[in-house]
Amino acid sequence: MIIGLTGENCAGKGTVADYLKKKGFYYLSLSDVIREELKAEGKEITREHLIEKGNALRSEYGPGILATKTAAKAEADRNYVIDSVRNPAEALELKKLHGFFLFHITAPSEIRFARMRARDREEDPKTLEAFMRIENMEARNAEKTKQNLDETVKLADRAVGNDANLVELYDKVDIALGEVSADFKRNRPGWDDYFMSIAKVIASRSNCVKRKVAAVIVRDRRIVSTGYNGTPRGTRNCDDGGCPRCNSFSEAGRNLEDCYCSHGEENAIVQAAYHGISIKGGTVYTTFSPCLLCTKMIINAGIGEVIYNAAYPIGEKPLSLLREAGVMARQHRVD
Repeated sequence: MIIGLTGENCAGKGTVADYLKKKGFYYLSLSDVIREELKAEGKEITREHLIEKGNALRSEYGPGILATKTAAKAEADRNYVIDSVRNPAEALELKKLHGFFLFHITAPSEIRFARMRARDREEDPKTLEAFMRIENMEARNAEKTKQNLDETVKLADRAVGNDANLVELYDKVDIALGEVSADFKRNRPGWDDYFMSIAKVIASRSNCVKRKVAAVIVRDRRIVSTGYNGTPRGTRNCDDGGCPRCNSFSEAGRNLEDCYCSHGEENAIVQAAYHGISIKGGTVYTTFSPCLLCTKMIINAGIGEVIYNAAYPIGEKPLSLLREAGVMARQHRVD
């Protein structure tokens, strides 16, 4: 198998390449062809020189030249990861290779700029505006010999989002590998499937007559707290008539002040507090996206990510508030 990597600056292509190397893939980079040319000419290896020399090579030898030179280094009995595919002609040239698949590694511009600032290289742009100007120049070009990420990513076989943590990224890479090759298909569930499936089992303990919801709070891939919706400890269960609102089957979003049931996320957070367990920086897996009350509790508890199975009927404002507070939120379906 040969995996090509394309994507925007600081999206995480190098991180994915390092992960694939740990899985036995040999590393090649189209940029190394340019670096070899610059070294031969005695020029300093800077971003500007790399772009200038890459464009010059494509202009002289054709837009797919970097891919042609890189592909010539690959041996038939090895798996490879090929980094820095930035031109559609390069992608098309590599697609001629048996077992080649192009992965688009991507992340929001604000996250990628923050990563660039964190690495603190002298030549890097210092403002988001300058960062976006450079990005737009590389994203589209009428000249076939220049970088054109917009057209390149259209040729990708899979997109891999890198907007959370390394655990999430590695899981997505493993899933993508399994989708393009049976040799890499995983025989066990990924972490998201695992924790969401547990949350669905926990929901079966709910005593609410309207909707069964549960949440699992995870830190470092370990469950630290769980909760399901229902009436408070020591009171009559909802399904025994304990909640007047639920038992009158009020319309969704109405008469919430009469509801005695605590929500799954709420109970998971309270249970952690009850037992003195820190959930700061954790991830909550919930069978429904959180309501506004639970959202405020999630934010103030310091939880860093919300992963939900199904959308709550009145969940748009809570999800918007999570984004405003910098809490990652995404849907992961488990049937």
